[in-house]
Amino acid sequence: MACRAGTAPDTDLDQGEKYIKFAAYAERWRQARVIGWALETQTRIESNLRLHLVPAFGNRALRSITQTDVLLWLAERLGAGMAPSSLRLYFELFDAVMSGAVTDKITPDNPCDGIKLSQVFRGLSRAPKWVPEREDVLRLFGKVPERYHGLLWLGAGAGLRISEALGFEQGPRCLDPSNEELHVVQQLRYAPREYGGFYLSLPKGVRSFDPAAGAVDLDPMVAAALDYHVREFPPVEVEMPDITSGPTVRRRVPLLFTTVHGNPFTDRTWSAEWVKWRRAAGWPEEHGGFHALRHFFATTLITNHADPKDVQRALRHSTLSITLETYVHFWPRRERRRGIVGEALKEAVAGRWDLN
Repeated sequence: MACRAGTAPDTDLDQGEKYIKFAAYAERWRQARVIGWALETQTRIESNLRLHLVPAFGNRALRSITQTDVLLWLAERLGAGMAPSSLRLYFELFDAVMSGAVTDKITPDNPCDGIKLSQVFRGLSRAPKWVPEREDVLRLFGKVPERYHGLLWLGAGAGLRISEALGFEQGPRCLDPSNEELHVVQQLRYAPREYGGFYLSLPKGVRSFDPAAGAVDLDPMVAAALDYHVREFPPVEVEMPDITSGPTVRRRVPLLFTTVHGNPFTDRTWSAEWVKWRRAAGWPEEHGGFHALRHFFATTLITNHADPKDVQRALRHSTLSITLETYVHFWPRRERRRGIVGEALKEAVAGRWDLN
């Protein structure tokens, strides 16, 4: 059923067509095709539109529906426990209606284009198996030595991965308080054979050095925590190769976080410390790694109704789909608005019905 109509030129439309609601166009679309459908198909299409698409999109101007809206709808339905097989049917119907609108030149593009349901469904496997609550994170702060609280702030307050946090350095390359930005442009790696030990590389999923692409909002509390850390625990300069900009360059890197002996952390030395703190805080042995702080960061934004695109940018995901798929169970479900119209017309029966 889902066919692709490409993109139509944004031609001039009369005002009625330009602002037509999804429900009105979907009904027109259905009536124009019903003659060619078997009775069973007629019943199914009418029912699926009425029960699953109109409640979600019916009152929206058709041209205003975006890909983000569609992805959020998919995430909400999956989060509510809808079977992927059923959701596929509803998505394909929605795709067909929007494709018809493109053909009819009512909307310039189809917001379903570019959405691959197989990837959306596969994203469920990326969902975090455990996400710490606020109390879990606060308890961890109580068990981790103060010299590493800045690391916790970078994880829980900015969503950095552990290698990105351990590679964080003092200076404008990584921190720009004047513009309230934090730049995630490098991660600390360890390869004795290839680089003689520690080196800096681009973060996960990044192909070229671009401070603007790695810029995320600097939370005031994170800024204050890092400022305190630098005053109490001055950075340690460590000479190492830097391959973030292409050719290998050796430079002295003022790392914010090192061991008590002033050495960068290897995976092994970090893990040994983290396991002690995690156990002391009562975190689970499985799924209780530093990455859980990134999940806390993401879900805190989501449950406080941050815009999905802002969450994507904060996590530095390459696509919005990845963000929505990973945290599908955490997106707040839209509350069904009940009684609004009845309340507005309540005076019509004043004094005649017992409404208590």
